[in-house]
Amino acid sequence: MRITSLKSLSGCGVFHDFSWPSDLPGFGRYNIIYGWNGTGKTTLSRIFRALEQRITPAIGKTTVCIDETDFSCSEFPQARIPIRVFNRDFVNESIFPLEGGNVPPIYVIGPESANKQKEVEKLKEKRGDAESDVNSAKTKRQEAERALDRYSQDRARVIKDTLRSSGQNPYNNYNKSDFHDRALKMLSDKDAANHLLSDTDRENLLAQHQATLKPKLSECKYQMPDLQELASITSNLLAKTVLSETIESLKNDHNLNDWIRQGLGLHKERQADICLFCEQPLPEGRVAALEAHFSAEYEHFVKALNEYISSLKAMLEKISELKLPNKAELYDDMAAEYESAEQSLQQEFNKIRSFLEALIDAFENKKTKVFDKLHLEITIPETKAELPERLNEVIRKHNKASDEFQDRVSSARDRLALNLIAADIDEFSRLCEEVQQASNEKKQADKKVEALNSKVTEIEKTIIEHRQPAEELNKDLRKYLGHNELQLKVEKTGYKIIRNDEPAEDISEGEITAISLLYFLKTLRDRSFDLENGVVVLDDPVSSLDANALYYAFGFMREYTAEAGQLFILTHNFAFFQQVQNWFNYFKGRKQPNTSQKSTRFYMTDCTNKGNKRCSKLTALDPLLEQYNSEYHYLFARIYRKVQDNSKKNLEEYYIFPNMARRVLETFLSFRCPQIKGGLRSKLHANEFDQSKKTRILRFVHTHSHSGAIGEPEHDMSILSETNSVLNDLLDFMKYQDEKHFLAMEQLVKSTYGGEEGE
Repeated sequence: MRITSLKSLSGCGVFHDFSWPSDLPGFGRYNIIYGWNGTGKTTLSRIFRALEQRITPAIGKTTVCIDETDFSCSEFPQARIPIRVFNRDFVNESIFPLEGGNVPPIYVIGPESANKQKEVEKLKEKRGDAESDVNSAKTKRQEAERALDRYSQDRARVIKDTLRSSGQNPYNNYNKSDFHDRALKMLSDKDAANHLLSDTDRENLLAQHQATLKPKLSECKYQMPDLQELASITSNLLAKTVLSETIESLKNDHNLNDWIRQGLGLHKERQADICLFCEQPLPEGRVAALEAHFSAEYEHFVKALNEYISSLKAMLEKISELKLPNKAELYDDMAAEYESAEQSLQQEFNKIRSFLEALIDAFENKKTKVFDKLHLEITIPETKAELPERLNEVIRKHNKASDEFQDRVSSARDRLALNLIAADIDEFSRLCEEVQQASNEKKQADKKVEALNSKVTEIEKTIIEHRQPAEELNKDLRKYLGHNELQLKVEKTGYKIIRNDEPAEDISEGEITAISLLYFLKTLRDRSFDLENGVVVLDDPVSSLDANALYYAFGFMREYTAEAGQLFILTHNFAFFQQVQNWFNYFKGRKQPNTSQKSTRFYMTDCTNKGNKRCSKLTALDPLLEQYNSEYHYLFARIYRKVQDNSKKNLEEYYIFPNMARRVLETFLSFRCPQIKGGLRSKLHANEFDQSKKTRILRFVHTHSHSGAIGEPEHDMSILSETNSVLNDLLDFMKYQDEKHFLAMEQLVKSTYGGEEGE
């Protein structure tokens, strides 16, 4: 198995948002990653170590491509890639833990029974088949999970599209997790049927969801009249007659009767002795006869009739003036109910109106026949006194909806969402069952692998030993350290580090590096690790070593890792980088057997500051580092290209250049004037050049070439904005001191980068 690429790194140390570039070749069999301290090499080694330990990385999100298959950080525990990682964490946890403990043992084949070894090989073949079953079950489970995921995503999109709205609405961000979690609860509660809606309920709830807030409405204050009582009063009045000395000609002629009655009133009011119509004297006794006809009882009765007619007309007017809300003023889901109640009430009004008009007609007729007993011949309609209240119930429901508008809309959306989930619950349940079935199959396959592993481990305990690695380690330590004071003593549970037969104390940094590195390299021969098919990662294995120790360490590394299936070496030490590069160049251009992957790949970590935050990425090794094997060439090229780039940059993008300028200046002056003793200041001022420019160069490299200086009050951050001009002064200084050398370096940069300028 091989690691193809680090597909993405998000929130992992200085790798804030890294994606493997499409033009960056994938990892080969032999890989070197060069980068200065603080550019993310330790982060990369910890990701590799999480793969080794089959744990989720402590920080960030990571996706690693292994044999063209992507593994997210949450899937690291399932990644079965054989890998060993040497880094500071390995040293602290395995060799020199914070609390005491023996060094873990390294096991190799012992001299015991060959038959047992054959038995182990057979068990391993079965284990291989079982692991294939695990992979098949894993694939089946992943397919089932993806199908469930796609279904949840699709149904969530339907719910979101149905219930989204302007303003604050949780369904505007409804996602597959929301659908999945609620559907699971519905399955658990077994209440899907309770959430299904009828078509009518669904339409009403949709109307509520889509509604806008409407004003509250006034209730109908109309009180239904007692028609039975009105009919009784009318019957009594119709049956009543006026007793008086009637004049027959007037009694039977209503129009004449009314005319003379009005005329009599005018004559009495004006005390006239002659007829106001014909201006002739009134016959004697005529006024008395008419007064007897139109008696006080007659007048009182007619007045009562008129008053009752007025009251009935007032009832009619009250109905006509009654204003009921328009159904459009109500929420859509209440409009139909309101319209039905209003129509029923209007029908009732029509019956009451017709009845009142009939009573008025009866009274008008009675006025013409006050001397006759009449009967009421009108059918009393059946009325429904509850109809105004029925209408008001709808209005009150509307008003309550306005008071509780947001809660009502939210409740409608929730019920609609639950209805949609309930409608899809059968398919969701089926997909969940497929996931569960696939998970059960994988668990069974895992148990089978675990059982075979247990048998293999049990047998191998009888045929493995760790005495031989200890002897070999002690031999290597003597060769590496030049003495045999430090040794690893075999214990039942591993090794104990001793010095002159006593537990070792006060172990130096060099001794710690020697023991840790040699122990790690020896573990690559452990029976539990398949070196030829495994991945080996070495992170700065020669940190803080002197030149002599570095070459010893490199020799051991080359010996023990040459046969590794895949090798990664990460370093900031340029001398060590040169050694590894020369070694890897032997394999450069060769392809691995049965693969299109090249043998050797060279990379570097590049870290810049963005928004006062360091951001790193993995790139191909700079051509100057690869072709000329010189850090000086590379740094000169970076500075030269920056000077040619006149585009405006953010201030934080200049942070790396003071350090680069310092390294280039130190290297240049070391071979330019080796006879001058002292530091950079002495060597710089010993060379003739514009004094103010030399002072500015020195201030630039001293002020900003150390991270601890950045941001301190005494350091003027604005000088970074002068980076291009200061770097230009530096190049002018070099050209002034050694023009031939400078022009050769300039030509080298142009030929290497094709004359391109800028970063």
